Amino acid sequence: MTGIKELFADEVVTHARVRDVALPYGAGTLALITLDNGHDHTKPNTFGPAGLAELNAALDAVAARDDLAAVGVTGKPFIFAVGADLKGVPLIRERGDAHAIGRLGHEVFRRLGELEVPSFAYVNGAAMGGGVEVALHCSYRTISAGVPALALPEAFLGLVPGWGGTYLLPRLVGAERALKVIIDNPLAQNRMIKGREAHELGLADAIFESADFLEESLAWTARVLNGDIRVQRPAVDTGKAWDDAIAQARWTVEGKLHGAAPSYTRALDLVAAAKDRTRDEGFAAEDEALADLIMSEELRAGLYAFDLTQKRAKRPAGAPARELARQVTKVGVVGAGLMASQLALLFARRLEVPVVLTDLDQDRLDKGVGYAHGEIDKLVAKGRVPADKANRLKSLIGGSLAKDAFADADFVIEAVFEEMSVKQKVFAELEEYVSPECVLATNTSSLSVTEMASGLKNPERVVGFHFFNPVAVLPLLEIVRGERTGEAALATAFATGKALKKSCVLVKDAPAFVVNRILLRLMAEIIQTVDEGTPIETAERAAAPLGLPMPPFVLMGLVGPAIALHVNETLHGAFPGRFPLSEKFAAFVKAGKTGVYRPDFTLDPEAVELFGGGTSPSTEEEVLDRALRALAEEIRIMLDEGVVAAAQDIDLCMILGAGWPFHLGGITPYLDRTGIAERVNGVRFLEPGVASPPR
Repeated sequence: MTGIKELFADEVVTHARVRDVALPYGAGTLALITLDNGHDHTKPNTFGPAGLAELNAALDAVAARDDLAAVGVTGKPFIFAVGADLKGVPLIRERGDAHAIGRLGHEVFRRLGELEVPSFAYVNGAAMGGGVEVALHCSYRTISAGVPALALPEAFLGLVPGWGGTYLLPRLVGAERALKVIIDNPLAQNRMIKGREAHELGLADAIFESADFLEESLAWTARVLNGDIRVQRPAVDTGKAWDDAIAQARWTVEGKLHGAAPSYTRALDLVAAAKDRTRDEGFAAEDEALADLIMSEELRAGLYAFDLTQKRAKRPAGAPARELARQVTKVGVVGAGLMASQLALLFARRLEVPVVLTDLDQDRLDKGVGYAHGEIDKLVAKGRVPADKANRLKSLIGGSLAKDAFADADFVIEAVFEEMSVKQKVFAELEEYVSPECVLATNTSSLSVTEMASGLKNPERVVGFHFFNPVAVLPLLEIVRGERTGEAALATAFATGKALKKSCVLVKDAPAFVVNRILLRLMAEIIQTVDEGTPIETAERAAAPLGLPMPPFVLMGLVGPAIALHVNETLHGAFPGRFPLSEKFAAFVKAGKTGVYRPDFTLDPEAVELFGGGTSPSTEEEVLDRALRALAEEIRIMLDEGVVAAAQDIDLCMILGAGWPFHLGGITPYLDRTGIAERVNGVRFLEPGVASPPR
């Protein structure tokens, strides 16, 4: 068995520095342990083997003393601790090493709750995973009102809170509240909670403002030790309420994931059993769960996905030098529909520069500007934007019927009807008004950027800038380089995308780019099976093992059947053999149908009739296999065509633009894991060990 310290040779060690603090009110001396890895807040405290050893040594030192009234734990400025150091996990080959990691964390952390004096956690900043568990092991907890993020995100990555979280948290706040943090929030795209919500949930006994947080916490500690404050926590119901919470969570997990992510089920099992287990039994069960999950394909895929979103997304492959980017001091948006209005709002909020919309109709223009202003008012009502800033933002967003309003714009994006001739006409008109240096961007979802720019005097200024709906929520931005797109325009697009807080991926000018091409290949195969006679409900259930955010026909209803058909037609024109046109789907769209379901989510009989008539139905297994084989083929072709730099960019696009689950690592690790990639293409997309256990 490999030594776990060797596996974590690159660990950034979180030191445990001890100093004595004289408590007020004559309460005695507290040994304060400060967790600090020596870096600023951009490199948070984490726990690897060396860091755990330092904390253990600090606890040895304080446990040997008989002059202490209490022990406290806090973090460096803005950071408490954000969990285990996971860098070495992909290198683990043996279950014994995985088990040792779980056992080591328990052995060190539990000492905080087993000292001869009370222990206090002072959660001064971001706390996640093992950082939250450090606090849970302490006798008491205070939290800063300024804590921006607290979470137990392990299930999201493919793990469980394995250093005490599944045992201690439900026994502190009850199963229902614990499952909100352990299950519900990770399921909600890894939602974080802030300090006040953590206090309301019962994770902390007291909350103080950030400016005087440590001073107030120490004063509170002294009063607890002196008996002036008695910490009272609600009794935890370990009867029916506990069981009902578990049952509800199981229903939610099964409904969303259909068994596709074992970490959630394993976490649920641990919480369910925690009500009857001793601490030793609970911790031992967590060790076993960690060992199993660390060796699982799902965890390796989850860590791969995490690495993509945290590293590759911040350093886009193929992006030009930032020095080539031009400054953007004014933005133009052509169109005033919903997408255009969302774009105007985003540009104004993130860039804080003037944004002007244009349209052919004053009423439509007023409606678009009014939408953006209304959304700002909603942000004020929610307390997310102060009134003075809201007024400033609204003053930045205006409208004009004349395109000469773009004369001094540095960046103009069109969001008009998805028709090549319309977009070409818009760009031709724009070129008469804007400066030669102004970047012209298109939000097209499938059309050729090269063709769009072909008739312009300066085609090198045109770049694809494809957002995903809803614009404010989905983080992906496909930046499309046309055949004649210049370096300056491309660099400006990347710099602007970053300023908009989007994750940018460089994409070749190919039909439907990445996300829509893959989703439409999936939809085309599934619709074809329905054409052949497969019931809609069977086709819907077929994709359940993937654990996608929504089934295919529900997604089609969200995107809009007419839009899906238009993109399918574009792809059929380019690749007729792989993207067949469905006459039944075309008839469905022509009939004005917006989805196959009625408002109560029962199937619309008219939709069933429009798709009916086939005589060769497939089983769920056959539909899934057919769809996955099609995806494996299409992705291999896209990589061979150079649509993106690597398979990692395909996965990044699917995670950020289509909500593809973290536990799949995108799509290519799943196709590798199931053997479909090799069956279709003869080779894997990724080498073993990249998003799977090393061989």
